Amino acid sequence: MIRLSLLYLVLGLLASHALVAQQPVTRAQAVAAALERGARAALGRADTAAARGVVRAARAFPNPAFSATYTKAVPQYHAIVDLPLDVPWLRAPRIGAAEFERDAVRYGFAFERAAIRFDAETSYTHALAAAAHARLSHRNARDADSLLAMARLRREVGDASELDVRLAAVNAGQLENVASDDSLSSIAALVALQLAMGLPGEEPAIALADSLSPPADSAAAGAGEPLPVVAARASLHSAERTLTLAHRSVFEAPSLQLGVENKDPTGSEPGLLPTVGLSLPLPLFNWNGGAAAQAAAARDRAQAELDLVRRETDAAIARARRERTAALARLERDARLLASADRVAAMSLQAYGEGAIPLANVLEAQRNAREALGRYIDDVAAAHNAVAQVRLLTATPDQP
Repeated sequence: MIRLSLLYLVLGLLASHALVAQQPVTRAQAVAAALERGARAALGRADTAAARGVVRAARAFPNPAFSATYTKAVPQYHAIVDLPLDVPWLRAPRIGAAEFERDAVRYGFAFERAAIRFDAETSYTHALAAAAHARLSHRNARDADSLLAMARLRREVGDASELDVRLAAVNAGQLENVASDDSLSSIAALVALQLAMGLPGEEPAIALADSLSPPADSAAAGAGEPLPVVAARASLHSAERTLTLAHRSVFEAPSLQLGVENKDPTGSEPGLLPTVGLSLPLPLFNWNGGAAAQAAAARDRAQAELDLVRRETDAAIARARRERTAALARLERDARLLASADRVAAMSLQAYGEGAIPLANVLEAQRNAREALGRYIDDVAAAHNAVAQVRLLTATPDQP
């Protein structure tokens, strides 16, 4: 009893400062905070804004150029405006390439948000499992201390030997160490969740409001293609439009020249004289072959990446679904085993109190019950993570 009291005193001192003003946080609130304040989400929003800027720049019309010259020949003053013509056969593929690239970035950011949600959910699940292990360890330490007290009492009345007392003392000391380690692991998992939420990680500032219960198998497949495949397809379309633009840019856009001339000292040409011209680029030295070759290579690379992403995503989804099915089935078996192990532990403790069985049998039954409950906690967390993994890999653009 003295050692257990010292253990609780030490653990209380470790957690006393952390328990002050802790804010209860649900799983949904943790995910929302990670999406709102996380650094990864901020980077994705910046990339999306940059992609929108690229589309805006592609849609912009070229600015005209103004030139003013003076010559000794009459007319002496010349003012010319050079207006580049944004012809449709160049404008359309340029805008198309930018828009498809924007879509690729947008789909990539949507998958990044799904990954952030997955990380926050798994961190929350890990924190719940760590807290459950800590509570289990504390309960085991109390039970071991009670068993030690029972062994000492039976020794005093002559029903137990010194070996039983020492065995119970060793068991109690080992469980005290486990309880201390699990308490520190629980605090570390809580701090890791805070970091995922974009909160400081010096000390625990939140409390878990949800409980660790078996998950509902609600990871239904989306109606469309997974986000990584959709993003890779958009990148391929962008590369194809870029290649089209490179081929059509052999003859660059012409420009229309409009201007006026005046100042004739002889007076034979009074007033402003209009001028009209058309500037046509001539592909004498550069047929844009280098840019076309680079665009073709980028297109081939985008096609290869799309095929690779599709195969890897399909394989990952199939593997995640198998793991989800196995995790849920293992969880059902664990529930049955846990009920049996708890019953055996309770019956063995009662039998020891009545002097029917030795202490070693009680310790073995309690160890089996502890392992069954610890395995059940881990498998509940694994089932949650498996369901979340399937939901991540099957996320589609039509999902919020």
